Amino acid sequence: MRRLNMESDRFVERFATLHGLHRTDLNALVVILDAVNAGHAMSPGELGAALMLSPPATTALLNRLEQAGHVERRRSSTDRRKVEVAMNEQAAELARQFFAPLGRQLSEVIGGFSEEERRVIGRFLAGSIEATVEASKLARPE
Repeated sequence: MRRLNMESDRFVERFATLHGLHRTDLNALVVILDAVNAGHAMSPGELGAALMLSPPATTALLNRLEQAGHVERRRSSTDRRKVEVAMNEQAAELARQFFAPLGRQLSEVIGGFSEEERRVIGRFLAGSIEATVEASKLARPE
């Protein structure tokens, strides 16, 4: 698991380096993309909370991402008082191009397992994620 995490981090850091992004910037893009995929509009406050950033740090993060052309802040179409963070298509396309080879490689690996093995792996990964989230909560000072 440590080796997988390390290699995944290296791969993601390469993307960050190629595009002049900080690790927090990448994490923010993932959080925004996950919200979009879930059909949820992300507010700056929600983004900051998800990344455990203060409001000033969240503003600085969004300023960097906007300046790089990856996101924009927009007024909500349902409530003009609210601001939402939207990922630009340029950022999504860059990510698709860079991560597509990894997706193909992982699909090949997954294809080598039976349906039952994939279910077991899925349960293991889901449980590992839950355990990591819970351990992270316990490690935070209250």
